[in-house]
Amino acid sequence: MTLKRYIPNLLTLGNLFCGTLATIFAVQGDFASVGLFVVIGIVFDFFDGFAARLLNVSGELGKQLDSLADMVTSGVVPGIIVYQLFIENNSNVVAPNTVNYLPFLGLFLTLGAGYRLAKFNIDTRQTDSFIGMPTPAMSLFVISLPLIQEYSTIEFVQNLIANNYFLIAITLLLTYLMNAEISLFSLKFKTYSVKNNLMKYLFLVLSTGMLVFLQYLSIPLIILLYVFLSLIRNIRKKTTS
Repeated sequence: MTLKRYIPNLLTLGNLFCGTLATIFAVQGDFASVGLFVVIGIVFDFFDGFAARLLNVSGELGKQLDSLADMVTSGVVPGIIVYQLFIENNSNVVAPNTVNYLPFLGLFLTLGAGYRLAKFNIDTRQTDSFIGMPTPAMSLFVISLPLIQEYSTIEFVQNLIANNYFLIAITLLLTYLMNAEISLFSLKFKTYSVKNNLMKYLFLVLSTGMLVFLQYLSIPLIILLYVFLSLIRNIRKKTTS
């Protein structure tokens, strides 16, 4: 058994390690460290599949391990972050010694991610595109919220994230999008022609521009742009078929 068989799984374990560290930092409220390790974990998540295809060592073990790692990095972590945001929003509102159940609503994201990952493992349709929002996209959306709140100079945006109704709406929307029967395009390129990849190129160009000018604020906007362009792509397919 050659060493190359273990390379993709080692990358996946790197994702799991980063997710575990991010979980610890999320509990501690260190959101900058959470963001760093989630991003590194997602990079590992991308390259483990790439390495498996490149080395031609894809297998059932790697598939299951990948979902288990994603469950931590892109399932448990965002749930804890929203939990913490609810706690912060209610710190000056809820009376002492009063049990506040609202923060536990954030764990809907963890449940939704777990359900999506289980479906993904048995869904044969998701080879060239995704059905529902991928958990890493949801996780990036969520980890950006406390960073926007801390570093953004736009008061309206800060107040929006500090609003419990906004957090409830985001939690329910993301949980739904992860498990909705909505086709979302993958960024894998079979060819590089503009005609066949127009939405992908448009998404990459607009995303790059937003990252440069909006920084942390661009992250949730990029995720929403991804969903929006996918919906347009789906409509175009229906009208041309």
